[in-house]
This record gives sequence, structure tokens and C-alpha cells, in this order.
Amino acid sequence: MALRRGKPPEPGGTMPLIDHLRELRRRLTIATLAILVGTIAGWYFFDPIFNLLKEPYENGITNLLTDKDVDAKIVISGGVGTAFSFRLKLALVIGLILASPVWINQIWQFVLPALHRNEKRWAYLLTAIGVPLFLAGIYVGYLVLPKGIEVLIGFVPSSIDSLTSLSDYLNFVLRTLLVFGIAAEIPLVVVMLNRLGIVSAAQLARARPWTIIGIFVFSAIATPSTDPLTMLFLALPMVALYLVSELIAKLTDRRRGKVRRRELADDELSSLDD
Repeated sequence: MALRRGKPPEPGGTMPLIDHLRELRRRLTIATLAILVGTIAGWYFFDPIFNLLKEPYENGITNLLTDKDVDAKIVISGGVGTAFSFRLKLALVIGLILASPVWINQIWQFVLPALHRNEKRWAYLLTAIGVPLFLAGIYVGYLVLPKGIEVLIGFVPSSIDSLTSLSDYLNFVLRTLLVFGIAAEIPLVVVMLNRLGIVSAAQLARARPWTIIGIFVFSAIATPSTDPLTMLFLALPMVALYLVSELIAKLTDRRRGKVRRRELADDELSSLDD
């Protein structure tokens, strides 16, 4: 891969270490600038986005307010600069989400030297798929937030006020959204490992039972609430995505096998001609 315009890669797709470092610096610079622009936009649109983040909390405590007489509120604590720090932190998170098409693309662009030239198009395809998957995972996480909040605050005894720090609530929301968003990237990782020849479809099939068990264990640990419904909302899509990636790997291995057999046949014909 060319590091600067007009500079071709070395034979075999390899680069000297200094070129790798330059390439990494360039990719990080582009991603950082994109996140900075997104953060500025997040600062500007803070109010509507913050209201959007409050909705799961308000929906989650609706039943608690009537059934258990629990007065649950989000409060700002920690000093006069807490509100500013919270706004800056939320703007940064918004910037990360808005800039996800750019920094995900930069990650794949940096991985390109490990791929053959005729497989570079797969990196662009995976980038195009990765962003919607990441955003879809975040959306699913957003949908399950009210249930998780209801379960956790439901442990508060009746007639007791529940005051949740704004910072703690943001951390709770971000953890949930990021866990769901990152989990949605599983098929991309599996497909890429298969494209690089690290794992085969047969290996994925043999590991399927243990992988599914691991997914459910991960979901039970990663989900912030203790209810099984939230765990299933995370585990079932992950299992489905893993099965899809296994199918893609199977098709890839089948096509790769056909290419190898064709090459062997061509080699045999060449040897006979000689």
C-alpha cells in the first residue's frame, strides 16, 4: 500500500517499520480530526441528544413511581465544574459515534498491508458493513436500557428516594451502548480472520458450541442489569451474527478451494507441456 502518493509498496505487500509508523500516524491524525469535528457537533447539539439519553431513564422509572412510590432522580454532584465536564464528555462520545465511518475506515486502511491486493475491496466492503452494524448494536442497546434501569432501580426499598449521579448514569449508558455496538462487530472480525487464513470454516463449526456458551457468559457479565431479557437481547443477535459469519467463511473456503484446485490443474498442465 502506498504511504505517500506515488510511492508503491514493496514486493509481497511488506513495509519497513518506519513506513508502518508513518502510516499509523497518518491514520491516527485523520481519525482524530474526524472525532474532533464530531465532538464540536456534539457540543452544539448537546440539548436534544441529552434529552434523548434521558428517555430510557424516564421510561424505566415510570412503573416504579406508581407501584413502589420510589422517587428517582438524576442529579449533578461533585463540584461546580461537573456540569462542564459532563457536557464535554458527552460531546466527545457523540463525536466518536458521528465519526465512526471515518475511524472504522482508517482501521481497515491500516490493516490493508496484511491483505493481498485483490482482497483490498473486502476491506472497503467490511467498512461499509461495519458502520451500520456498530450503529445497529448501539440502537439495540438503547432499546433495552429502560428495562435494565427498571430492574436495577427496582431494588430500592419503597418510599426511598433514589438519586443517581449524572456522571454515573452516563457511564452506565455508555457501557451498555458500547457493549452492544462492539458485539455487533463479531462477524467482521470472524470474516477477516478467515480471509487472512487464520481460521477456517471447519474450525468455526467445531468451536460453535463453545462459542455460543462463551457468548452467553459474556452477555451475562457485560449487560449492566441482572435480568435475563437484557442478556438475551445481547446474546441472541451475537449468536445469529456468528452463524452468519460462519456461513460466509464456509463460502469463502469453498471458493478458495476451487481456486487452488484450478491452480494445481494449471501447474500439472504446465509440467506436462514442459
